Amino acid sequence: MENNEMLEEKVLSNGDLYYGDFKGMLPHGKGRYTWANNKVVYEGEWELGKMTGKGKIFWESGARYEGDISGGYLHGCGTFTKPDGSVYTGDWRMNIQHGVGRKEYGNSDVYEGMWKEGVREGSGRYTWNSGHTYVGNWKGGKMWGRGIMKWVNGDLYDGSWLNGLRHESGIYRFADGAYYFGTWNSDLKEGKGTYYPAGSKHPSLKKLRSMGYNDKGKNLSSRSLSLAFDKSRPPKTSINRSYSEKVSMGGVLRNLGRISSRAMSLDENWSVFYSEGELGSQESSFEVPEVPEERQDKMQDDSSLIYEREYMQGVLIKERIRNYQELTRKTEQKNKFHGKESKKRPCMDMPLRDRSFYLKLNLQLGIRYTVGKITPVPMREVRSSDFGERARIRMYFPRKGSQFTPPHYSIDFYWKDYCPMVFRNLREMFKLDAAEYMMSICGDDGLTEISSPGKSGSIFYNSHDCRFVIKTLKKSELKVLLKMLPHYYNHVGRHENTLITKFFGLHRIKLKGGRKVRFVVMGNMFCTELQIHRRYDLKGSSLGRFTDKEKIHQNTTLKDLDLAYEFHMDKFLREAFFKQISLDCMFLESQQIIDYSLLLGLHFRAPEQLKALLNGGAAMVNEESSSTANGPTSRGELQIPPKGLLLVTHEPSSVSTTPGPHIRGSTLRAFSLGDKEVDLLLPGTARLRVQLGVNMPAQANRKLIEDEEYNLKKKIEHAYKSLWYDPLSISVIEPKLYAKRFISFLERVFPANAEGYQ
Repeated sequence: MENNEMLEEKVLSNGDLYYGDFKGMLPHGKGRYTWANNKVVYEGEWELGKMTGKGKIFWESGARYEGDISGGYLHGCGTFTKPDGSVYTGDWRMNIQHGVGRKEYGNSDVYEGMWKEGVREGSGRYTWNSGHTYVGNWKGGKMWGRGIMKWVNGDLYDGSWLNGLRHESGIYRFADGAYYFGTWNSDLKEGKGTYYPAGSKHPSLKKLRSMGYNDKGKNLSSRSLSLAFDKSRPPKTSINRSYSEKVSMGGVLRNLGRISSRAMSLDENWSVFYSEGELGSQESSFEVPEVPEERQDKMQDDSSLIYEREYMQGVLIKERIRNYQELTRKTEQKNKFHGKESKKRPCMDMPLRDRSFYLKLNLQLGIRYTVGKITPVPMREVRSSDFGERARIRMYFPRKGSQFTPPHYSIDFYWKDYCPMVFRNLREMFKLDAAEYMMSICGDDGLTEISSPGKSGSIFYNSHDCRFVIKTLKKSELKVLLKMLPHYYNHVGRHENTLITKFFGLHRIKLKGGRKVRFVVMGNMFCTELQIHRRYDLKGSSLGRFTDKEKIHQNTTLKDLDLAYEFHMDKFLREAFFKQISLDCMFLESQQIIDYSLLLGLHFRAPEQLKALLNGGAAMVNEESSSTANGPTSRGELQIPPKGLLLVTHEPSSVSTTPGPHIRGSTLRAFSLGDKEVDLLLPGTARLRVQLGVNMPAQANRKLIEDEEYNLKKKIEHAYKSLWYDPLSISVIEPKLYAKRFISFLERVFPANAEGYQ
């Protein structure tokens, strides 16, 4: 031992006790420190007054930690044992479970996999004490992304998860060998799917995963799991360091307490120590999801029969018995047709697939660069110069990379970002976190090209979580948007409940050879907690405003003459809605803009409303299809009460405040609850915040349209004059008249009601 080091015991004035090595006045080497006020004991290595190295911590409650410590933090690899018997062994970062780890809970549940900021996040395996097992991706402590759930009865679900529930595409395999392949929404079957009875012919699982029931263009084979089910393989008890190299992580950082953060002398601050309750994890074990389907009836007839089904909120609304060979031929013909169709689409001097790939990759590279560059700039009010010609960020992205840009797999391109400070402030105004924005658009899951819903010929992309829509613009459209941007910025700043589209970014890509492609990033209004069953684009016109019945499917955007309902809302909700509509129309009028429309998304809640949607010759009815006893039907499906939506008094702590495309906007008040702020209660399912244009309940009264009347409208289409303009003179129509008649049309769709929605 050096001269300036010595082993001694010292009692502090506050009653704390230290016994060990010193260097000068500071603990250095090995020693034991006991806090008198909470009976916490640390035994281990010290470095210049800080607990650093290997050590053990003992709490009076019986909790203990053994492992790496750095600068007073649990940091590195270690084991934390709680009094309830739960044990975590794995990586730590600044007192928080972070990295690869295994936790056995007090009830004998076991999780083994990735952690981030104290919660399960990334890839991992969770085994319940009952024997149920989930292997897949996690986010925020919940099953999220691709994953496989296996119940002890032999049933298995392989597909997508969201917030701990089955969501989007998946395959459900029954223990008897039957399969159901389709889509789910919040753990309820939603949309079209196919049921293959036990013993029947069916495609391989690999082929099933590549098929396209997912309405968002994704399929189950897009990303493989780093974990898979092995034959009765028990969870590992040791940490495999190489495992972390295979897993990506995401999430929100939180500031949590520390044990010690600086070198402390014996004379001050030594009495401060955090309890074991302030360390590590913010999560706990959770209940296993119940087996959502019961065993289905076995087929006794031809094994080649399969069942095409369609569900809304778990309610079977259509079923058709098909022959396996017939379905196979249909699928092959469909794929062949789409292959030919894609070759006829216009391209930009390169094959369509290559063009789409390069554009998406360039967009992600550019947005990541722009947001990363502008976000660190201190927040300030926008100036007139922020809207000017010089308010641009320009950058060249060579394939090999440069001093300012990373290497990439796309082609060389030039990037231009318009008015970056303005859009940065708009994102802040709409309460959009920069990191979440980049992860949504620029994450590993990429962008999905979607078919154009209009006649503009624009290309549309969805972010992987469907929160954002990216649309290509013509040069003239870009100029209009830039011209109105200062006024738009002021309007959305004054009116937090505005129903006008939210714009988050405006960009341009210049490809090799001079071709320029312009993009705008917008919020997706249909990205809500509730499944959208019908979508409408309402202009208040009748000329050509209908859709052929043969072309209507689940995600078709319908038009004015297709709307067979009028909606009765609560009195105060309706007043707030039309007040904002008037303000937004006044703004568009001031910008000399016409030909706008209202996008309307409908969520039907009660089963009788879902069935009524298909009654009376509605577009999706197939008279040959029925839910009969001739085929297997699901027993034990989740049922929805007849009164499917209820307005209740607002409770801030009971509704989700997770940032999303609709987080901005005030909570609305309802006349039916005595002018109080309200939430929307879905009995047995969820409680949602009611905002203008989001989660607004209404009583939908169906207006029956006879086929004869519908056909008559088709025959006189070219002779029928619009309700409010002659198409030949549309270029000279007054914006004020457009707004007036647009609002008049909406007043007929949402008529005033003495009682309103109850």
